[in-house]
Amino acid sequence: MKKKFIFIALVIFALVWSIGFVWFSYAIYHFKTDNNSKTDAIVVLTGGKNRISEAVKLLNQGLGDKLLISGVAEKTSLRDLKKRGDIVLNNESDITLEKRSSNTVENAIEAIEWVKKNHISSIRLVTSNYHILRSQQEFRALDKNLKIILHPVYSENVSSQWWKNEGSFFLIASEYNKFLVVWLRSHILGSYDF
Repeated sequence: MKKKFIFIALVIFALVWSIGFVWFSYAIYHFKTDNNSKTDAIVVLTGGKNRISEAVKLLNQGLGDKLLISGVAEKTSLRDLKKRGDIVLNNESDITLEKRSSNTVENAIEAIEWVKKNHISSIRLVTSNYHILRSQQEFRALDKNLKIILHPVYSENVSSQWWKNEGSFFLIASEYNKFLVVWLRSHILGSYDF
């Protein structure tokens, strides 16, 4: 009887997880990005291809007054960014490099601290499409009043046909599992303790 119960529980869990995964994998490729609304600031989380160049482009277009680049390597400077062929820095004084964080939780903590210090009420959050829903949850857990416009960045290294690419499948499945943990922690536990 106990084995039967465990088997049924595992089947139900697998079914619920699979339905959620299908929703997640659809959602991350079907964002309706707002390319016109201006926010007080742009926050980009490092770690994926094209993220920083996209955020700088948005700053240059006037879609935010300030830019926080969160999770930059300790020795990286604005001069290093200028050397990249995909970045044009129009106004360096509007850019802050945050070097303390090394993961998404720390990105959110450091970014929210910067947001509060600079009296910012709205941000455009720039990160990879597969990473953006979890990132949004991390930010929401720390500041429910902050207006967040999601700005996903797509990489040619991650296939939109993830079911045909083992690397893309495991990346998206891993990100979905992390998203579930953050969602459960912030919605069901109702707390955010570190």
